Amino acid sequence: MSKRESTSGEPSDFEGLTSSLAAERLRTEGPNALPTDGSRGTAAIVFEVIREPMFLLLLAAAAIYLVLGDLHEALMLLFFVCVVMGITLYQSHKTERVLQALRDLTSPRALVLRDGEKRRIAGSEVVRDDILMLAEGDRVPADACLLMCNGLQADESLLTGEAAPVRKAVGEGRAAMARPGGDDLPMVYSGTLVVQGQGIARVTATGPRTEIGRIGKSLQALRPEPSPMQSQVRRMMWIFALLGILLCAAVVGLYGLTRGAWLDALLAGITLAISLLPQEFLVVLTVFLALGAWRISRSNVLTRRIPALETLGAATVLCVDKTGTITENRMTVTQLVTRDARYAVDYDHENSLPEAFHELVEFSVLASMVDPFDPMEKAFRRLADHYLAGTEHLHDDWTLIQHYPLSRDMLAMSHGWQATRRDEYVVAAKGAPEAIADLCHLSAADTAAIAAQADRLAQQGLRVLAIARATFAGTAWPPQQHDFPFAFLGMIALADPVRPRVPEAIRVARRAGMRVAMITGDYPGTAEAVARAAGIDLDGGILTGPEIDALDDAVLRQRLRSARVFARVAPEQKLRLVQAFKANGEVVAMTGDGVNDAPALKAAHIGIAMGGRGTDVAREASSLVLLDDDFATIVDAIRLGRRIFDNLHKAMAYILAVHVPIAGMALLPLLLGMPLVLAPVHIVFLELIIDPACSIVFEAEPEEAGAMERPPRRPDAPLFSLRTMLLSLLQGATVFLAVAAVYGLSLLRGQGIDEARALTFTTLVIGNLGLILVNRSWSSTLLASLRIRNTALWKVVGGTLGFLACVLYVPGLRNIFGFAYLHAGDVLLAFAASAAGVAWFEWFKWVRGTRMGRARA
Repeated sequence: MSKRESTSGEPSDFEGLTSSLAAERLRTEGPNALPTDGSRGTAAIVFEVIREPMFLLLLAAAAIYLVLGDLHEALMLLFFVCVVMGITLYQSHKTERVLQALRDLTSPRALVLRDGEKRRIAGSEVVRDDILMLAEGDRVPADACLLMCNGLQADESLLTGEAAPVRKAVGEGRAAMARPGGDDLPMVYSGTLVVQGQGIARVTATGPRTEIGRIGKSLQALRPEPSPMQSQVRRMMWIFALLGILLCAAVVGLYGLTRGAWLDALLAGITLAISLLPQEFLVVLTVFLALGAWRISRSNVLTRRIPALETLGAATVLCVDKTGTITENRMTVTQLVTRDARYAVDYDHENSLPEAFHELVEFSVLASMVDPFDPMEKAFRRLADHYLAGTEHLHDDWTLIQHYPLSRDMLAMSHGWQATRRDEYVVAAKGAPEAIADLCHLSAADTAAIAAQADRLAQQGLRVLAIARATFAGTAWPPQQHDFPFAFLGMIALADPVRPRVPEAIRVARRAGMRVAMITGDYPGTAEAVARAAGIDLDGGILTGPEIDALDDAVLRQRLRSARVFARVAPEQKLRLVQAFKANGEVVAMTGDGVNDAPALKAAHIGIAMGGRGTDVAREASSLVLLDDDFATIVDAIRLGRRIFDNLHKAMAYILAVHVPIAGMALLPLLLGMPLVLAPVHIVFLELIIDPACSIVFEAEPEEAGAMERPPRRPDAPLFSLRTMLLSLLQGATVFLAVAAVYGLSLLRGQGIDEARALTFTTLVIGNLGLILVNRSWSSTLLASLRIRNTALWKVVGGTLGFLACVLYVPGLRNIFGFAYLHAGDVLLAFAASAAGVAWFEWFKWVRGTRMGRARA
């Protein structure tokens, strides 16, 4: 193995574990995960369900039936309690499975050697003796002993509390004595961050056996805080619960005092309380957000923080990187430029590279990483392998000795090499043309000429880097790159085409009321060419990093009202851009991939990390992870985010509406001194419709027509606006009036109480189904929405009508429910009354749609 390979961390001497051995160790030693309470078990979910007020009230009602000697009613009620509990358990288990799958997908990734090949696996799958490949920005997945390292430094503040990173060094013999903290130790620890350099390490401990695993119990005490929407829903539930308790107490007192039947009074009060308690709100919110995150994950977007889904549809500004997000991140060298010549690279034809460009290509490789990750460095290597293979210009036997990284003040990096058969070191530099010209101490005229050349190339949409060389014969390396006698070699132009889906995605974003801001470290000319090809607005001009530094906060905020393209931006300046956009009242989504992007990702309302080329640090600071690094996928995620919120809005509106007629028919007979229509068993039957309808039917609804044609919603907008609440209550009120009218008509016709109860209940059930159908869309009419496929809807409707037929026409069930036989004319009356109760909302949607169509015309 060459010295060059050993310094760079190239794993030619390691094959790692075999897949079979790794699988066996994972089975016997367990996953590489910290101690955790894990997902809730069945017993825990059952206990949570039993503690719910709804089930406590139902159990109380069953107990009262037993005291009254009505065994059939008590058993039927307990049976329905078990059925509703079964549905709740199913929904909870489904949500837990989804959340666990999301946790598995978003766990830190690790690059390991398996069967002699590099593989990217979930951090939880790392096992003892795995060979880890570590690079800058990675989070170390397990405790490991370093076998090779190249300038590796780690932030171990998670374990030691010391903010300063520590240097690492190879030394297996000292590994057993190593503890976190201190320089030049051979161990890296799970959970720490690689802030500089590269390395190879062998895993020594995983999961609870790691240093962080020993203190992992403290992490179990952390609990996520409720999101704003969850807080809104909880407040609403408390309001309804308080209202239910007050009405229950009033009914018990009034009914007991006037009729003297206190157990019956308590049963009537419990019935009213159950009818008013919308316990589905919190369940629906949890199910929608969990399943929404799963749906988005199928579109190549992982949700690391579920509350981000609440904000997704409210984004007004999308701040995105150019390279790899707007473009394909597939750099290819297209032109080579020296002071005296220019060469157009053409890989499709077999031709030789003129001698005048050999040194330029040679030093572009020497100025790059040995095992490059950066697309431009990969392009340099491909170019060298294509034209210089077998020549003296490729130096696989040289050893990398010194590295000068890119900095905010110097947009260039340099490598110092130990050359074979030479008494001096060779230094190669690459970077922005103006930075390389500065390193070479060129005259103002030469610097201007190089800048003009770079500008012409950049205006063609090309990325331009300059290359320089120097030699060094001393023993102590200079502290900065400026101290070398660099000679300017030339410039290399690279092309990175715009992704095919991006122009249309930007048009969709603009129609949806969102602004797209492209941020790049590239030359302004390159940024302009790419922005023009992508369809990004250039009317506000291009704002560069130095210009950003020169502006105070007030002026910068003013410029951001029109500027859409930002060039020569350092990662640290992204944070200032995010803060300025937020100060303007914008809801900001920001993409990033590097360690230095983490503050901006965390500060943005929606931080979006790159899953393909991003670092663990960026992913952990973000809310979402973009698996394919494609801008169009961000727009797709926003579309899904709007769909999730729209469907959640429909489900909540339906829940609010459907409880009005239920509560009304529980209260009306009490106020009028008439026989009770609804008992707890009837309301539990209705719950069997409500739960699947609001969580399954509405969640499966496709997006509304024109979802991406309207401006973003306000992030602080309540789940229920006054208009929405009034419309929902009005829907419920009209269905209640229809049901009450059928009840009154039945009594006026001289029908018995059992027949009146059966007819009223049938009208209430069918009215419930009507509310489901009309609330599927608040913009399309019922006939239009019926053409939209929703398998869950018809299962719920078919199951409900089938069960209703059983309780009406199976004698045993009919007696338990207190029903009489209904004739066909009665059933038709129930359907007609229910249709009349929801018809006005269909007329309302038709009128509003007609007006909006005229306005657009």
